[in-house]
Amino acid sequence: MSIPEWGTVRDCMSPKVTEVDGRMDILTAMKVMKKVGSTSLVVKRRDEDDEYGLLLFADIAKQVIAKNRAPERVNVYEIMAKPVLMVRPDMKVRYCARFFENFGISHAPVEEDGNIIGMVSYYRLMLHGLPDLD
Repeated sequence: MSIPEWGTVRDCMSPKVTEVDGRMDILTAMKVMKKVGSTSLVVKRRDEDDEYGLLLFADIAKQVIAKNRAPERVNVYEIMAKPVLMVRPDMKVRYCARFFENFGISHAPVEEDGNIIGMVSYYRLMLHGLPDLD
């Protein structure tokens, strides 16, 4: 049996990326996540010299809910990851999975020509990057 050929990140990324301001409170961020059906939000850069941030549902669960903090009193910038590791759309799925494992992450923005064009996660890698196994 041969090893199946996995595709690229572009093949399985979600092209829908929601960006928010880091000063937004967590309660509002949770409402945005629910409205757009996403478990991650990209945090906008403040200026050209800044870096993107990333807020995951898991960050909210660990750093707000589990610690019994009031979500309307915590700002996104307080718990987001920044700077974030990004991947290229032409990266092979197997290398992206290895990248996630090596750096202990589960999501990454997909960057092309300095712009975020999508989001990829273990979930998307497995369900949408799965090769044809027939």
